[in-house]
Amino acid sequence: MGHAVMNWERGIYFTRSRPYKKNDQATIESERNHLVRRNAFYYRYDTSDERVLLKRLWRLVGDRLNYLTPTIEPVGYATGVAADSTTSRGPRSAGYCRPQQEAEMTAYRDALSPARLARDITDLQTRLTVMAKEKTE
Repeated sequence: MGHAVMNWERGIYFTRSRPYKKNDQATIESERNHLVRRNAFYYRYDTSDERVLLKRLWRLVGDRLNYLTPTIEPVGYATGVAADSTTSRGPRSAGYCRPQQEAEMTAYRDALSPARLARDITDLQTRLTVMAKEKTE
């Protein structure tokens, strides 16, 4: 018996969105989907070699997004007030990190090279495309 049927028998129901938010799912999917499709494209990856490359790719993409991509961070409650920041700065500035963790994160960020990161991401994308293109088409 399949898992979906077993869950249905137990009274567990899967919904597509939050209650009373019928248009919520498309918004959430589009927020997450753009990052995946921009970096891994629309190919099918199902071999172990491809999964190894994807794991390496997501690590690099995560580093670029969290350490090098500026985001707008709200400052105060007034409208139009914001400061440029990166995602990794949030936990550090909020005081969630111990000084040792903060020093490690700062040292890791400083060791990142945006040019090398871009080259490595492009190299992995090219290798994945070559591996998956034939079977996807």
